Amino acid sequence: MMRHWQAPSCLLVLLFVLVFSEASTLEDTCKSVGASKKDIGYDYCIKFFQGDSASATADRHGLVVIATKITRGEAANSRKRIDALKASVTDKKVSGRLSDCRMHYTAALKWLEAAAEGVKSGNLQDAKTNLTAVILGTDTCEERFRELGVVSPLAAEDAEFSKGCSIALAITTML
Repeated sequence: MMRHWQAPSCLLVLLFVLVFSEASTLEDTCKSVGASKKDIGYDYCIKFFQGDSASATADRHGLVVIATKITRGEAANSRKRIDALKASVTDKKVSGRLSDCRMHYTAALKWLEAAAEGVKSGNLQDAKTNLTAVILGTDTCEERFRELGVVSPLAAEDAEFSKGCSIALAITTML
């Protein structure tokens, strides 16, 4: 028979175990991502998710949805940066490449939303397809600048964005 003073202790232990096990989902997932994606690594994965406090208690499905939310924000910011760059660039070829990249980031916003919906609905193949398309679009943006023989003014943003999308894809593959 449980005494009255034991009930709160049991609840605290249960709560601790529940919080600890949920919080470790992020750590376990980032360990797996880091093992499969050497260019990303565990520390980067943890840092990436620190942008959203819900990631601390999310399951893997939730982590993919959060990753797509974070990367949608990055895509929107990249589009704004592209608009600012286009306003100041005088080289028509560079301006054209920036327009191409803006188009890719616009498509990425839709594909990331579709990927999140795919995960939520259990259609993981659609989610993988959409995330792969986003990554390829970013690669295409960078390739277009290499074709011109110029350094992409979006190289840093594109690299960060690709890593975030790769995290989302890696976790989707684990589901």
